[in-house]
Amino acid sequence: MPSPSVEKRAPAFTTVDQLRPDTTGHNLVLKVVDAKVVVNRSTGRAGSSASKVAECLVGDETGVIVFAARNEQVDTATPGSYIVLRNARIDMFRGSMRLAVNQWGKVEEAEPNQDFQVQMEDNMSLIEFELVQVNQPGVSQAVAAQ
Repeated sequence: MPSPSVEKRAPAFTTVDQLRPDTTGHNLVLKVVDAKVVVNRSTGRAGSSASKVAECLVGDETGVIVFAARNEQVDTATPGSYIVLRNARIDMFRGSMRLAVNQWGKVEEAEPNQDFQVQMEDNMSLIEFELVQVNQPGVSQAVAAQ
């Protein structure tokens, strides 16, 4: 018995200025402004795999944020290229936001007709957040530090 066909819907894309701490499921079209490899380990031990991590400054018309590219994502995120992040998440690192894409997401090159100016003034990774406990039990909230 064939399974009923599931109708796929088009992904909803968001912008950098709408990103919030500890959220998931973001789809973005971004331009890579800068990329710096911070970890480059080859296979040193038996059974271990090579790992490569790059911190990339990516952005759109609304702002920029740091994207932690891993392994084959590093080859896609080269300076000056346009990329599409699907099912990206926001990780917190030392109180600031970082974009990341795990095994459930996808990093791919964007269509070549992309042409927008990245707004460098609003760097979302420079905003420091701290976890504030609200009086309601079981509810916590991240707020920007003043």
